[in-house]
Amino acid sequence: MKIFNNIFLGKKILIYGLGKSGISSYNFLKKRSDVYLFDDNSKINSKFNQKIISFKQIQKINFDSIIISPGIDISNCKLSRFLKKNLLKIHTDLDVLFSFYDNESITITGTNGKSTTAKILHDVLTDQKIDSRLIGNIGNPALSEKNITKKTMFVIEASSYQLDYSKIFRSKYSAILNISPDHIERHKTLNNYVNAKFKLLESQIRGSCAYVKKDDELIKKKIKKNKYKGKIYKVQTSKFNKKFNKITNKYFISDGNKENLSFILKISSKLKLNKKKLIKTINRFKGLDYRQQIIFDKKNLTIINDSKSTSFASSENVLKNLNDAYWILGGIPKKGDKFKLSKTKCKNLKAFIFGSYHKKFLKILKNKLNVKSFKNLQETLKAIFLEINNQKSKNNIIFFSPAGASFDSFKNFEDRGYFFNQLIKKSTNAKR
Repeated sequence: MKIFNNIFLGKKILIYGLGKSGISSYNFLKKRSDVYLFDDNSKINSKFNQKIISFKQIQKINFDSIIISPGIDISNCKLSRFLKKNLLKIHTDLDVLFSFYDNESITITGTNGKSTTAKILHDVLTDQKIDSRLIGNIGNPALSEKNITKKTMFVIEASSYQLDYSKIFRSKYSAILNISPDHIERHKTLNNYVNAKFKLLESQIRGSCAYVKKDDELIKKKIKKNKYKGKIYKVQTSKFNKKFNKITNKYFISDGNKENLSFILKISSKLKLNKKKLIKTINRFKGLDYRQQIIFDKKNLTIINDSKSTSFASSENVLKNLNDAYWILGGIPKKGDKFKLSKTKCKNLKAFIFGSYHKKFLKILKNKLNVKSFKNLQETLKAIFLEINNQKSKNNIIFFSPAGASFDSFKNFEDRGYFFNQLIKKSTNAKR
């Protein structure tokens, strides 16, 4: 554990946001520093009440650091003015992790596929008897891990928000899987969003390695304009090497998951991992909940739950490989999002839009494919099952990939995915 010149040790620190990362930051630092807590929810009721301070008290204290949860938007929160005055003091739990530990880490970012890639990589390392810890945006707070040794390796899924707020964090191995317009409502411009992702490469030092998608236009443009200290490996994701012939896992049919796998193979080669064990782990991988997850596969029907999809780009990776598919989408469309599949690619697809934003989706899709709109998911599925039963074609696919944020009707994409699964259970158990 690093102690010398640690910028968080014995300091006066404000932790803003008491979600998972905020609470784990408090538990990690409470005996190491003078820590204060604040959350926008004034009704928050927890065992940390004695350390929660008021907005007025915050103005009177000269904090050394402010550790902010990634979910907080500096431009739209209760401490907005205070934070803008103290931008240089803002850090994340990733900064804290880096300040205390000098372990090797592999950090994965990108618009799509980072959770899946991070999870596969973690499984691969674990199966090779490496003490791997999966942390970050995937849901395991960076500072919640125990019993860390010198041999521990961190596999980190990092969002644009986490990278944007981080000041000192760096990773020996980094990967930017892809970049397409996303979170523009928060970052304000596409350029800001790209810059946030590339902080991962900018922070690297000599001896570091960065892996980027070779044929991604936004990535190519950024790399061409800048120089980086780490060695950059451009990953070819459109042509797959011979190792793919040994992969029989149905989960990797889609181009998106093949791209994720390209990065896994490239990083694994650099780490000199055992190839036989690697292939075995990949073939055993069952996928993450609500991320291109096959939840039903019998007779003439396959149902895929991809509730995690919040943009057209993430849905397109699977759609372009599907035939006779019923695509269910809805939610809150992303600002500036575009559907890029051609009319030819869409000829065997039917789109079923649900929810209050159906007109916005309809406007984007109506000239590309057959589209129908419904009030909710229940009505959508009822119509699809009725159509499948009437035509009795050999193979049908129901692809639930909303391409929009879930907050119009659900707490998050997990809540939306679970709800869809429950509806499917009722529908498939009923006589059709």
